[in-house]
Amino acid sequence: MKKVAVIMGSDSDFPFVNPAMEMLKQLGIPFETHVYSAHRAPQVVADFARGAYDAGFGVVIAAAGKAAHLAGVIAGGTILPVIGIPLSASLGGLDALLATVQMPSGVPVATVAVDGAANAAILAAQILAVENQSLAHKLVKMKQEQLQSVLRKDAAIQAAVQVQ
Repeated sequence: MKKVAVIMGSDSDFPFVNPAMEMLKQLGIPFETHVYSAHRAPQVVADFARGAYDAGFGVVIAAAGKAAHLAGVIAGGTILPVIGIPLSASLGGLDALLATVQMPSGVPVATVAVDGAANAAILAAQILAVENQSLAHKLVKMKQEQLQSVLRKDAAIQAAVQVQ
């Protein structure tokens, strides 16, 4: 199975990004994680992006706050799908959301919600599952568990509001 790269712009992003790594572990997806700043280490980011495909990665998750250029810089240097996680470092994450989602034509970045690390991992899994039946089965099971959880919650609410 291809591995996922989880890249954060700063070590202070780790608590926000950790849910992605936990979800990848839960799904059995190999990953590597690194701190690579688009602004303070641009050559490191460029080198990573250029070599990511040959290094066995299938998807890149990039998390950054404030001037959130990390995902876009990586997307500009690789053919791999890049998933951006805008972080709520300032302005409620709106600045990072706009920086991550407003990419120029030809440089797509899939973007999840502000601080949406778990969803970034699930989206990465869905991308990899296109060619991995075992992973696809895990995702189907996850969806079924989500459905059962919603149905249990619905039944509990229905029972609580029954007119007696």
